[in-house]
Amino acid sequence: MNLDFSNDPQFSWYVVLLLVSGLAMLALSFAKSQGNVGQILNAVFGTLFVGYGIYLAFLFEGGSYWMFFQAFILPVLLVFQWAKSLGSSGNRSA
Repeated sequence: MNLDFSNDPQFSWYVVLLLVSGLAMLALSFAKSQGNVGQILNAVFGTLFVGYGIYLAFLFEGGSYWMFFQAFILPVLLVFQWAKSLGSSGNRSA
């Protein structure tokens, strides 16, 4: 495993946060309150984030790696979109 918080904390925290973001997005992909497009986006990006996190944690052999700061912004935006869809679905009248 490539996580060593004492040697390279930036890399290690990046991998952990990437995995957490990806798992959160995968969990949101099962929320039925959002549309199909939202579920698909959450599933696709969640899978990509988890996959890249697993690659960095277990298969990466050193050298350079891509650090996507969007990996932390995108889940927040998708959570806000999900929360907004919860609010709008509750305001519909029959």
